[in-house]
Amino acid sequence: MKLNRHIRKMLFVGLWCIIGGGVMVLLVAAIRNRKDKTCAGYEISMAGGNGQWFMNKKEVVDILTDKGTVALKGRSLKRFDLRAMEERLQKNVWIRDAELFFDNNQVLQVKIAERDPIARIFTAMGNSFYIDSSCERLPLSDKVSAKLPVFTGFPSEKARVGKADSLLLHHIKQVSLFIQHDPFWMAQIAQTDIQPDRKFEMIPMVGNHVIEFGDGTDFDKKFARLLQFYRLVLSKTGMDVYDRLNVQYDRQVIGVKKGTYVARVDSVQAARSAQALIASAQKAMADTASRQQEARSQEMLSSVNNSPAKSSATTEKPPIPVSTALKRTSNSPKNSPVKDRSYETLKKPVKKVAPPAKKAPPPSKKPTPKAVMPKKKT
Repeated sequence: MKLNRHIRKMLFVGLWCIIGGGVMVLLVAAIRNRKDKTCAGYEISMAGGNGQWFMNKKEVVDILTDKGTVALKGRSLKRFDLRAMEERLQKNVWIRDAELFFDNNQVLQVKIAERDPIARIFTAMGNSFYIDSSCERLPLSDKVSAKLPVFTGFPSEKARVGKADSLLLHHIKQVSLFIQHDPFWMAQIAQTDIQPDRKFEMIPMVGNHVIEFGDGTDFDKKFARLLQFYRLVLSKTGMDVYDRLNVQYDRQVIGVKKGTYVARVDSVQAARSAQALIASAQKAMADTASRQQEARSQEMLSSVNNSPAKSSATTEKPPIPVSTALKRTSNSPKNSPVKDRSYETLKKPVKKVAPPAKKAPPPSKKPTPKAVMPKKKT
């Protein structure tokens, strides 16, 4: 029994070895068959760039073909070094990632991910460049001029920056992305000046003031406080009253005019004021709706009272609400109610159309007087 079990085990292992060897032979044959085929062409797809392409497909082909000296179509697949081609593409500053592979039809698929610039920066010496989301420097392009937040006065001209300038680039990235994703601030902030202490001063498009923003920390809270100041203060005083607005201190906005302290607005108090305004507006809307509902009910009542009189045996008069009690005068008919003045102010009085005036009859001709005989003297 033990011998038969050992023989069966050996046969089982041998069977699986034969199957594995067959699979390897087929795989090697398939690879050899694939390498014997030639490239049927190429297809290039590009992603990123936010719809503004800083590279075109011709430039990608020039990199792959070494400016037309190396053919792609008709070339044997085993002569392609796809890894080396990807590295050559990624050396271009505008290409963030590249992926190359052949599909089942022997077509070379080229997938390009382009870098997205997020801010334009001017150095203190007047040079300019873009940065992307990884704070990589990107050169200007003669094809596209990207509409991005502008930062001036960057202190370094070097491609590799130190720790302080690296932190500054990170703050620029955060502030710029926030401005880009908010249509109001994208339209309002004309440029951001970098001060020697690496703090930001913003120049608005509308208003004759400077925004002292501080560094890039808590940027979202600073923009929220500034927006509250715009809504609650500048919307009433005008955009040119203050020379400087300082939002770099927590929970407050400081407005300065002609070098003199003018106003300090607590953000918490501003939020409470805004909530109070909203509550009063909602209450006014509710009161208006109530008055309109009451006016409509009175109109319906008036139409019932003014309808033709019916027999008292078959109908009853509708009850009159206490809030709209009717008054009668001694001169008015018994069934014609006269509304009180409080009700008349809720309804727009109906303008009665006066009946057309009757035409006066044509003047009759005066009869000619008869001759009068003078009285005789006695």
